[in-house]
Amino acid sequence: MFDTSAHSPVESLLQLMTDRRFVVLTGAGISTSSGIPDYRDSEGVRRGRQPMMFQEFLNAPEARRRYWARAMLGWPRVRAAQPNAAHQALARLQQQGLISGVITQNVDTLHDQAGSAEVIELHGSLHWVLCLDCRQRTERDLIQHSLLEQNPYLLGVDAVQAPDGDTLLDPAFEERFEVPHCPHCGGERMKPDVVFFGENVAPPTAARAMALVEQADGLLAVGTSLMAYSAFRLCRAIADQGKPLVAINLGKTRADELLNLKIAASCEVLLPELAQRMIAS
Repeated sequence: MFDTSAHSPVESLLQLMTDRRFVVLTGAGISTSSGIPDYRDSEGVRRGRQPMMFQEFLNAPEARRRYWARAMLGWPRVRAAQPNAAHQALARLQQQGLISGVITQNVDTLHDQAGSAEVIELHGSLHWVLCLDCRQRTERDLIQHSLLEQNPYLLGVDAVQAPDGDTLLDPAFEERFEVPHCPHCGGERMKPDVVFFGENVAPPTAARAMALVEQADGLLAVGTSLMAYSAFRLCRAIADQGKPLVAINLGKTRADELLNLKIAASCEVLLPELAQRMIAS
């Protein structure tokens, strides 16, 4: 066990991170102050309805219609989201060589927008759409333009924002929705280039993340309950190596028993202070 008896959360973090290059693993909690809802409450219980499963999306045209109707209304808010102070603090730490890299479960690209380099996106990016027939990728903005042209009846409909660009939409609005078609092959099995529930992280992406963890001196998890196995396995790997594992999270995590230090604090307040102290030292 590492000695973390310092008087403040920042002092405790500094004690662990000084002269060590941590890798940082982030989750939905780092983006909530940018206006993107998170998935779980403080007990790690998922909010709202069950997520779209990959096999359902793949096999059921009505599921794809439901997904895209809601996503058409949710995308503008994701597109307009801006990095907050926590994203910017991590970018500064990476630019100064004080952390070894960023791995994120988020699909909002806010780390990239903040200036973090070579971010490993475990679950992909909503900014791209993949055709399941020809495997070509298309920018989400182009797909949005087509959706708006095909479904003008949804213009002006207000829907409550949900995680990952989803919205809470009355099913009556979904019945005559026109799904997007691939601009490359004309196919209608278009899927956001993200990992759905029931789908595996791409093996090359998982391997890159594990390699970064194995090379790091410790791991800092930020804004994540670590309930997804793709993230939890990285924490278990760092603990198995005997390296420090730290979490900044408002609520329980799947890795609580593995943690050397846990801080229940707002990451957009704590991380800028940490970055300022580490860069100045």
